[in-house]
Amino acid sequence: MEDTAIIDLYWKRDEQAIVETDQKYGKYCHTVAYNVLNDVEDSRECVNDTWLRAWNSMPPKRPSVLRAFLAKITRNLAFDRYRARSAAKRGSGTMEAVLDELAECADLSGNWNAEEAYMAAELKEAINRFAEQLPARECDLFVRRYFFAEEIPAIARRYQMTENNVTVSLSRIRKKLRKYLKEGEYIE
Repeated sequence: MEDTAIIDLYWKRDEQAIVETDQKYGKYCHTVAYNVLNDVEDSRECVNDTWLRAWNSMPPKRPSVLRAFLAKITRNLAFDRYRARSAAKRGSGTMEAVLDELAECADLSGNWNAEEAYMAAELKEAINRFAEQLPARECDLFVRRYFFAEEIPAIARRYQMTENNVTVSLSRIRKKLRKYLKEGEYIE
């Protein structure tokens, strides 16, 4: 079923929208959640919560790209679940590695007051602009690692690169990001 038809089902409040969404994007959203959580059951729950959020969001929202809309919801839910799960104890999975890698570019601790939260929103926009200006392959690597929290071996397989090449490429991209953020005075 086409995305526009699925969105129309949501707007008509037809429960078939959930079925069609699950058939078309269930595996994709599960992968997004699993890359963050590394847990099958938690990922399933995130996907189910994604369908509920989508149901509650449409209307009034009418996403222009349903896949991206669902991925963003799933990712945010997965990060929320991850933070809740690791609040008491810091683990040693992919998310820690991703956050550690990005920590060299900016403070991502998430413990902000109102002013810092505003600055975090500004930083988010700057990072989005940075990613948009990257060449396509670098942007893909950046997004796969730092938005979808995809593991380096999976990225290497996808792009037929060595893991070392992926790691070096990501390091160079982070250096570019740090320079970009310094020039924009987002960081010191």
